[in-house]
Amino acid sequence: MHWLLICGSCLGPQAADALGQRLTGQLGLDWTVRQVDCMGGCARPGAIAFRAEGKASYLFGDVPPEGAEADILAFAGIFAATDDGWITDARGFGKLREGSLARIPVGPGPSKVGN
Repeated sequence: MHWLLICGSCLGPQAADALGQRLTGQLGLDWTVRQVDCMGGCARPGAIAFRAEGKASYLFGDVPPEGAEADILAFAGIFAATDDGWITDARGFGKLREGSLARIPVGPGPSKVGN
């Protein structure tokens, strides 16, 4: 199961809900779209996150409430196709690339620092 989280604080509840409804039917059955409260991307409003069990997570900001659907769907496809969520080539992110805030590794796990 994959989740697309849309910040209702950034976009406002109505705009976040409308974006979520436009995407729900297009993402496929393996996706759940959910509006959430603040994700802490306030300096870059329009935050969305991609999550899945056992995969790295991604947080993007500056996502407009309208007109970003194609880039969101493209990234969702790339993300869903990975085994671990780790995407090294950002070219497929489209305009989301400009708003990339974080890639969060799966945790807990071994640290690469000091090993």
